[in-house]
Amino acid sequence: MPTASGTTRAFIGLLWIFALVNLANGAWMLTHAWSWFSWIPGVTDTGEANAHFIHDVGVAYSVCGIGFIWCARHLNRAWPVFMGITLFYVGHALGHVVEILAGLLPHSHWWIDLPLVFAPAVLLTLIAIPGNWKKITGL
Repeated sequence: MPTASGTTRAFIGLLWIFALVNLANGAWMLTHAWSWFSWIPGVTDTGEANAHFIHDVGVAYSVCGIGFIWCARHLNRAWPVFMGITLFYVGHALGHVVEILAGLLPHSHWWIDLPLVFAPAVLLTLIAIPGNWKKITGL
């Protein structure tokens, strides 16, 4: 089996970072919904806290975390799973865009949501483009 390039090793490291962040976020949402709701910047702008909804989204983030682990361990078969995770992130980001444009969230959310919502969606989308995926993974 060929040795992974530095780019591929860095990408696998990135997948593990995404996995840990998603699993930590999901666990927090599942175990301490109220603290998650009040601590994450901008979340209180979305309305009243709903523990059931926060738990549901916590499951989605936990599944993404497991998916990132699977991708890191099975890079040669990971693209479809990676695409599914990317679609979740892009859908989540588009929901924020629609809410900002519709005036349901203040315009400050363009900046508030940049690091945790928009940037990951853009990064994952760029990686998922088949030509980029091939260059990054060496597959």
